[in-house]
Amino acid sequence: MINVGVLGATGYAGIETVRLLAAHPEVNIKKLISRSFAGQKISDVYQNLKGICDITCEELDIDDVAESCDLVFTALPHGASKSVIPELFEKGLKIIDLSGDFRYNDPEVYEKWYGEKHSAPELLKKSVYGLCELHREEIKRFRLIGNPGCYTTCSILALAPIVASGKADSRSIIIDAKSGVTGAGRSAALPNLFCEVNESLKAYKVAAHRHTSEIEQELSILAGEDIQLSFTPHLVPMQRGIFATCYINLTQKLTAEEAVGLYRKFYSGSEFVRIYDAGTLPEIKHVSGSNYAAVGIVIDERLNRAVIVSCIDNLIKGAAGQAVQNMNLICGLDEGLGLRAAGMYL
Repeated sequence: MINVGVLGATGYAGIETVRLLAAHPEVNIKKLISRSFAGQKISDVYQNLKGICDITCEELDIDDVAESCDLVFTALPHGASKSVIPELFEKGLKIIDLSGDFRYNDPEVYEKWYGEKHSAPELLKKSVYGLCELHREEIKRFRLIGNPGCYTTCSILALAPIVASGKADSRSIIIDAKSGVTGAGRSAALPNLFCEVNESLKAYKVAAHRHTSEIEQELSILAGEDIQLSFTPHLVPMQRGIFATCYINLTQKLTAEEAVGLYRKFYSGSEFVRIYDAGTLPEIKHVSGSNYAAVGIVIDERLNRAVIVSCIDNLIKGAAGQAVQNMNLICGLDEGLGLRAAGMYL
């Protein structure tokens, strides 16, 4: 059994991680860390866990965590993780970080998009980007994983096969993406209140969203050249889900059936990516509550352009489920263990 701790256990990504771990057959949850709810049972904060996980939340004591746990999930705010992870890493723990602090190969890219210095740039060389479908073998060799963001997971999975194929113009990428409100986290903020979000749709951080840099990093590796792209996020009045419509011009003729074949070959061996038949497209309902990503491809023959639609649950494949998938890999377990539940649909 793997003894695990969750730092930041009471945020939305943290509690999803706890929920998944509580049902995992190879996990013992030893420590739940929450500054805001220290001294309270996690099942009093989230009563869906009563009788399932009744562990009391604690303040962070790194020595205590290191003595109790083999692996920790850090579901802390961006910027906070890099202040605690160096000491956890030094003590030999395996770490899966759900923030943006260890997702980058170049600290200057992090500093440009996050607006602050990276306090542990040396650890970026000892971490790996935790998108399992692209870095599976590397993840198995590392013990510090930068768990990808939700928009990035959805967008990269949509575009990776066509970019890697060399059959498209990687300078022409446009991503139009929508997120459920849980993507903004649990803290109270006026723009995320029910009356501000319900019956509305809005774009935000246009041409300036941090996840742009993650997508560009990973697609640039696949293309073998620097990629810059246009990414526009939108907030929609639903709790869960990421829905990305991605556009890329083709450099040669490609039928929808050929594109589907290309995608299925690329993701062979990746059970959590479902490629839809030509002529069908995924919906949020198909993946909500699951660790699956759903991808559909349309070829606009008139413009010689591929239009790729991708959906994930932002809290699971876009956060907690992907983190558990990473845990399975770095601990030598079956990659899909504890993650094969179907989506909820309703």
